[in-house]
Amino acid sequence: MAPAARVCLHPLRTAATSSRAAVAARGRRATGFRTIRINPAQPAKVVPVYGTGPPPEPPQPTAEYAPDAERIARRKRQAEMLRLAGDFRAGSTKGGKTSGLKKRFWKDVNVREVNGALEIHLDTRPLRHPTTKAIMRLPISKPLLAHALAVEWDQLVSAAQATKQHLIPLTSLVCRALDISSEEGVTPSSPSTTTTTTPASSTIRNSIISTLLRFLDTDSLLCWNPPPSNPDPSTHNDETSLRTLQETTAARITSYLTTHVWPGVTFHPALDDQNSILPRPQTPDTHRVIQGWMLSLTPFELAGLERATLAGKSLLAAARLVAEWSEDHRRLPLPTVEQQQQQQQQQQQQQQTEKFGVEEAARAVSLEVDWQTGRWGEVEDTHDVEKEDLRRQLGSAVLLVCGTGR
Repeated sequence: MAPAARVCLHPLRTAATSSRAAVAARGRRATGFRTIRINPAQPAKVVPVYGTGPPPEPPQPTAEYAPDAERIARRKRQAEMLRLAGDFRAGSTKGGKTSGLKKRFWKDVNVREVNGALEIHLDTRPLRHPTTKAIMRLPISKPLLAHALAVEWDQLVSAAQATKQHLIPLTSLVCRALDISSEEGVTPSSPSTTTTTTPASSTIRNSIISTLLRFLDTDSLLCWNPPPSNPDPSTHNDETSLRTLQETTAARITSYLTTHVWPGVTFHPALDDQNSILPRPQTPDTHRVIQGWMLSLTPFELAGLERATLAGKSLLAAARLVAEWSEDHRRLPLPTVEQQQQQQQQQQQQQQTEKFGVEEAARAVSLEVDWQTGRWGEVEDTHDVEKEDLRRQLGSAVLLVCGTGR
């Protein structure tokens, strides 16, 4: 808008006869100015009111207080979004076109018996080793493992997912066992034949044994909480201490192993009662006996033992699981008469006749975590995910070692 023009409407006086007259004249001159606007007046622009409509939604409760069904639905939506995003990245190319990896080139997955072994077929194509490109042949005594492997491949929605190791964990585990069998010259159709390479000279087997023996000195079952010097006021009188739970769990597992699997072997706690952080290694005789036992395991049992040990950080719990579900019970040494009597007493006292499955092994290796979460609660999307992942890995080890025994 242009500035307003000022026009004088009173004539100027050139002189004044006195100071009083001059002051009066200046006053009259000041009052003689008027403001005149040249440009026309413009109406005000009325801005429309934003934000009209219904009121906002009320605040929703947090996930902690939401129903379980709502949390499960939310996680499913998140998983579906992540899956779609992964498929889009895997199937897209630089030119904006989708490659053949985004499509699934097979329709049906089935298990077939071919020449005395089990094979997984994608339509008419047999499943092959991702590295050696050899056909993956499983022993005929492991139908559960073969069908579980077929289900894993039937759940894939694209060929790109088959290249991701975290989406085919059971396939990776079976390939580990087949690599050991290939190096030792064991064929699935005749596993009892003479091997071209002795287990003691196998590179993969020796590497696995040396790795697992390091877990023995720091076994999670033998790392106990120091006994409390002063009673904890926050602990109730009827609550069992963590040290008592650890000793009871370790005694139940080691008593079975020293009776059925490794007769005469003794174990001591990895950490002494002087609050030392350096573990105390087991005796050389204990290492020698366990090493000889691992040399006698089949390739599938050794691969299952490795997976269970790495999952639970406990060689003793993994050995207990393998000994419970192994299809070849002839490898276990027969106890003497005295050991049979001790076994009967232990069965009456500690109920050794109960099955030691995935749930029991998972509770044994995660005893400290369960004790802490029982007192302080779980962290969502952390403790629950780790709990299920541990049981998944232990379950895959059971699938690998179990069988019909044929």
